[in-house]
Amino acid sequence: MGYKNIKFPEGSKFLVTGAAGFIGSNLVEAILDLGYKVRALDNFSTGKRENVDLFIKHPNFEFIEGDIRDLDTCTKACNGINYVLHQAAWGSVPRSIEMPLLYEDINIKGTLNMMEAARRNGVEKFVYASSSSVYGDEPNLPKKEGREGNLLSPYALTKKVDEEYGKLYTKLYGLDTYGMRYFNVFGRRQDPHGAYAAVIPKFIKQLLNNEIPTINGDGKQSRDFTYIENVIEANLKACLASHEAAGNAYNIAYGGREYLIDIYNNLCKALDKDIQPIFGPDRTGDIKHSNADINKAQEMIGYLPSWSFEMGIKAAIEWYRENL
Repeated sequence: MGYKNIKFPEGSKFLVTGAAGFIGSNLVEAILDLGYKVRALDNFSTGKRENVDLFIKHPNFEFIEGDIRDLDTCTKACNGINYVLHQAAWGSVPRSIEMPLLYEDINIKGTLNMMEAARRNGVEKFVYASSSSVYGDEPNLPKKEGREGNLLSPYALTKKVDEEYGKLYTKLYGLDTYGMRYFNVFGRRQDPHGAYAAVIPKFIKQLLNNEIPTINGDGKQSRDFTYIENVIEANLKACLASHEAAGNAYNIAYGGREYLIDIYNNLCKALDKDIQPIFGPDRTGDIKHSNADINKAQEMIGYLPSWSFEMGIKAAIEWYRENL
């Protein structure tokens, strides 16, 4: 299903940045399971050491503790690498509004360092994390590449700048770059703790602990929640995409639409809980509705997501039951 039958040339070596994070650690695991070599880079500013410890004894795994804001570290990390999967970044729209300078430094300068290091080392494909937040206040659904609105947060701006650099690096230097515009990814190893935790793991944790969750706004906001397996597939298929597909950003989602209050009620049912949530104020910089048109990714990189929201949420609940 998805990416299990994807083949790369023998001896292929991947670099995953942000490897101690949610998406990064899942990419590392998938690539090792496919039988290829992985070098990982992280500074543990948001990632977790235990996510790296899972693989530390694997013969095909190598870890560098370092910061993408340091060009020498990036250059060293890219040496001998065929494919870069650049996931290192600081997420969270609200936190970026509080810390715009830090987001500029990590998400823009860090990504530019990685692109430059990849170029200097002759990397074949550079796949990087973008975000659905680049659509800003554009009201039409589904969200379609090339139809973006005004940006609503420093986080969204950093991702849009990354896409522009990606376009330039393909055009000017011939580095094949592919931007992954993730839509609300969820799944195993996503951190449920802290003020900036994603909503699904946070709800599951709170319900399992019999705590009363707070829903920002009226709960009628909708999202294209995307299970982690689909994101792994997109990244690996981008590594095999044509040069003609490079220099673009692609919606990476399932193409569905779920309302927050429905998700909450379904989680209560699945976990056998009867807890009424508290409704709080809307979050600054948030988009009310988000739903992706994934036709471009299907046509250009062969992305065919096989995990529906229902399949993914069932798998996620099982994982959190066992691991929280």
